[in-house]
Amino acid sequence: MSSTRTPALLVLADGRVFRGRAFGAQGTTLGEAVFTTAMTGYQETMTDPSYHRQIVVATAPQIGNTGWNDEDGESHGDRIWVAGLVIRDLSRTVSNWRADRSLGEEMAAQGIVGIQGVDTRAIVRHLRDQGSVKAGIFSGDAAARPLEELIAEVNDQPSMAGADLAAEVSTDEVYVVEPENGADPAFTVIAYDMGIKTNTPRNFAARGIRTVVVPANSAIEPLLEKYDADGVFISNGPGDPATADIMVEQVKTVLGKKIPLFGICFGNQILGRALGMGTYKLKFGHRGINVPVINHLTGVIDITAQNHGFALSGRAGEPFDTPFGTAQVTHTCLNDDCVEGVALDSGLAFSVQYHPEAAAGPHDANPLFDQFIELMEGNN
Repeated sequence: MSSTRTPALLVLADGRVFRGRAFGAQGTTLGEAVFTTAMTGYQETMTDPSYHRQIVVATAPQIGNTGWNDEDGESHGDRIWVAGLVIRDLSRTVSNWRADRSLGEEMAAQGIVGIQGVDTRAIVRHLRDQGSVKAGIFSGDAAARPLEELIAEVNDQPSMAGADLAAEVSTDEVYVVEPENGADPAFTVIAYDMGIKTNTPRNFAARGIRTVVVPANSAIEPLLEKYDADGVFISNGPGDPATADIMVEQVKTVLGKKIPLFGICFGNQILGRALGMGTYKLKFGHRGINVPVINHLTGVIDITAQNHGFALSGRAGEPFDTPFGTAQVTHTCLNDDCVEGVALDSGLAFSVQYHPEAAAGPHDANPLFDQFIELMEGNN
């Protein structure tokens, strides 16, 4: 695909402006500027609902070389959730045999505004030093407006801190993913869609599990009774975990009933809050497929895929009391000691901050699905 020459601007709330060229859809998009260190998997990133309302800056210098296919989307319905995409070099050709079209064509079809030809190294260094900031991409006629107006529009958008976004990306109706090959389900899991990635129920299905995907904030007790569930899963998702009061109460109900619970990413923060932990916003977050995490229970180090801008407050090696028994921080990030996992000492509930289902990244953490199944087996 030949690149467009239409001017485009990336405008940050602090007044920094980066000039480039438009690709994908043209117009205006607003969001929080964040960067990802992943060298591959831009399609999985863009369709991950956890990136809702975020403008993603790719550190990899060339994007688009594998095009876009109809197999690797991570959202229900293959919707692109990123608010916008910032790249240095858009590949002029698509070089993957599975590609159905180009990245730019898919972005244009879904109305996603992008900017190319900017110095992404300078942008990432700025975000690393200043932290994730409000931003906007303006292209075409929108880029011709006075800079003062553009900066003001960027600053007027809502902050990510305090944003309750899970309900915006969650399914509206319950749907069921059955085990592969028509097998009888070994267990039934209720999965709260806080922004669930499609590879999660796929992992369960490959292990003979029926997954009942339910909307965020659904009352848990009627669901447990209706589906005779063996376990509960809390998915990844966008927004500030401090706003997830309804989900925290649902998790407390699950813990009180001693039903096995597994959470990832946003689910980790919700479980942590249910156990009495606090949360806070990271300066620039963890986003990439190469983040080292240590399991303090085993000493094993996993290379993980991550996408989170908030984290739990806590330290490893300091067990704490909860209404459901003692708990502890089980995992931390080797880069900055950020909490990456928490669990009840009884083993009935555990969660991690990273993504064991992440198809575009490493598979070190994938056995966590088997750990959850073993937990359900032991609880029956």
